[in-house]
Amino acid sequence: MLRHLTLDPGKLIRFLTVCKIINFKMQNNTSHQKELPDKLYFKVGEVSAIVGVPAYVLRFWESEFNKIKPKRTPSGQRLYRKRDVELILKIKQLLYEKKFTIQGAKQHLKTTPTVKKVKPSVTTLEEIRLELQKIRDFLT
Repeated sequence: MLRHLTLDPGKLIRFLTVCKIINFKMQNNTSHQKELPDKLYFKVGEVSAIVGVPAYVLRFWESEFNKIKPKRTPSGQRLYRKRDVELILKIKQLLYEKKFTIQGAKQHLKTTPTVKKVKPSVTTLEEIRLELQKIRDFLT
C-alpha cells in the first residue's frame, strides 16, 4: 500500500529544472551527431533546421565568422556547402555547449588546425591506373 508523500515545493522545482536541463542537453547532443544529408548545397532554411538555430542567427554568424562563405544564387539566395554546415555546427558547439564568446570562438577556430582531405599519392594513382588497364585489356 502506498503512503501519501509530501514533497517540498522547492525540491520539486529544483528536480523539474534539472530534468529540463538534462532533456535539453540530450536533445542538443543528438542534433549535432546526426549525419548530414549527401547534398552539394543546402538552403538557409535547411541549415537552420539541421543546426537548430533560426535563420537570422546564421546570417549574423556569417557576418562575424569570415570562414562561413555561402554561395549566392542570381536571386541572392544563400546556398551553404557541406563544409559550411559542418563549420556552423562547430561554431554552435563552441558558443552554446562550451560557452565561448564570439571572440573566443573566432580565436579558437583560428588556432585549431583544419583537417584537409589527403590527396592520394602518385603511386596509388599509378597502381589504380595499371589495374584499370589490365581490366580493359582483359575485356577487349
